[in-house]
Amino acid sequence: MSDKPNFELDSPKIVTDSEFGLLRGSFSPGTRVVFTNGCFDILHAGHVDLLTRAAKQGDILVLGLNSDTSVRSIKGSKRPVNSERHRAFVLAGLGVIDYVILFDEDTPYNLISSVRPDILVKGGDWSVDNIVGRDIVEENGGKVLSLPFLPGYSTTGLLKRIHEEDIR
Repeated sequence: MSDKPNFELDSPKIVTDSEFGLLRGSFSPGTRVVFTNGCFDILHAGHVDLLTRAAKQGDILVLGLNSDTSVRSIKGSKRPVNSERHRAFVLAGLGVIDYVILFDEDTPYNLISSVRPDILVKGGDWSVDNIVGRDIVEENGGKVLSLPFLPGYSTTGLLKRIHEEDIR
């Protein structure tokens, strides 16, 4: 193993939805796949807390990551701060995440349909009734959870604080 930095920002955990479909075929019977998604523009403690609790809901955690195009569509032209490759690489480095899959749409509905998770998890700002993909998961006998956020953490709040303070 080389100590040389990986400038390609690649990881075996970063896969396409079709690659994940092939991988899923090799999982042991009864393996519970958990899915969550988001922009994860600037990773903070609230993200890590939510991802850690999501991972505990099953055996494999798949994270659907909004592409740069998708983030711009949702958050505006000044976002994302970090590119999709940087965000995917950082998230893939977290031990609780098994796979990261990028998606271009505003919602992960098509990706959820492809991944077919057993458990769908979102943060507490989403009521279970409004979680995208709920119908897919519940039709297949799975469960949908809205986990409370760790108070005081948000990327938007962090960006506001950075812009308001004189960082030296």
